[in-house]
Formats: sequence, C-alpha cells, structure tokens
Amino acid sequence: MKVYFDLCVYNRPFDDQIQPRIMIESLGVVTIMALIGGKQIHSINSFVLDYENRKNPNPERRSFIEKLLAESSEFIRPNDSIAKRAWELERKGIMGMDAFHVACAEQARADYFVSCDDVLVRRLGGVEDLKVRALSLLEFISREVL
Repeated sequence: MKVYFDLCVYNRPFDDQIQPRIMIESLGVVTIMALIGGKQIHSINSFVLDYENRKNPNPERRSFIEKLLAESSEFIRPNDSIAKRAWELERKGIMGMDAFHVACAEQARADYFVSCDDVLVRRLGGVEDLKVRALSLLEFISREVL
C-alpha cells in the first residue's frame, strides 16, 4: 500500500496531547511509522514535504520529521505535470501547498492521501477527477491500521 501523508500527520505527535482526538491520532502515527519501518506501508516523500518541513522553526521537530521522511519508499521531484495538476486543483478549491501535496500523491499513484485537515479531506471528496483516495488520519487508522 502506497500512502502520501500530509505534513500535519508527521507533526501530529508534537501537537497538544490534552485533546483526545489528537492523542489518538498521535498514537496512530507512531503505529504507522512502525509499519513504514517494517515495509507494510510504503510512504511517499516529496519536494513539497521537504520544503514545508524546512520552514519549521523548531530544529528538533524539523530534524525528527526529516528522519521520518527519509524512511519513505519514494521521492517525488518537481515537474511540469505536478505544477499543471496543482493549478487545476486550485481552480477546484484546493489551495496552495495542499494542491501541490495532492498533485504529488497523484503523480506517485498513491493509494491514499492522508491528512489531519478535515476541511481539506472534505473538499477533496468533491473533486470528481481525483486520482487518489483522500482520508482523514482517523479514517486511515481505522480502515488500514487497526
């Protein structure tokens, strides 16, 4: 199974763990990372994930996520078809970096695009020609991890 995880997934363990949903998702991320390490899940890295992670002002988080991204099975480099698809997605309401993440997931022929951003996942559900299945982190955990 090939999965493109949005950067918010990698950052989830650093979020406020007082909220039950965030705590459950964080435990799920730990399990997902173990499955990636065991090659049961093939994660996809991209120039967009690297770019966003480099912007993280916290050096410990940035370094930790860099190591997680290095475990990926595949790296998507920028190209014209990704830029074109991101532009198409923007016209459909998927804005900015989100459009590039989704375009990279499609380029990699990922089975899933997984995000903690419920609004983004909902919007992607309305994109008729989407070439990847978009799931929230909780949906992915319940369908594919548990």
